[in-house]
Amino acid sequence: MAIRPIPVPAFESLVDDAIDSLPEDILAMLDNVAIHVQDDHPEGLLGLYEGTPLTEREAYGYGMELPDVVTLYRLPLCGFVASIDELRHEVRVTLIHELAHHLGIDDDRLHELGWA
Repeated sequence: MAIRPIPVPAFESLVDDAIDSLPEDILAMLDNVAIHVQDDHPEGLLGLYEGTPLTEREAYGYGMELPDVVTLYRLPLCGFVASIDELRHEVRVTLIHELAHHLGIDDDRLHELGWA
């Protein structure tokens, strides 16, 4: 059974906690990344990375670009879990999964690492 959606400010607090829990060496690699919260995604995604991964920036002549964006979707995440503790965990896992795409890690490798 899914939990009732929590209010946006409470969800954003969980996202902030997830960001704060990341190791400093990972945080140092998150240059030019914005993290957003939206209510829903038409396809029910939990999160989405949009941008140019660090591993591809040289090939595209990257420079003076808008920030890459990681979006976490509040309603699907709340609908995916049965407790606030599970939500806290899933927010962190989803954030790490999407930030891994920023670092150039694809879904196959994330599966191998247990993050997908």
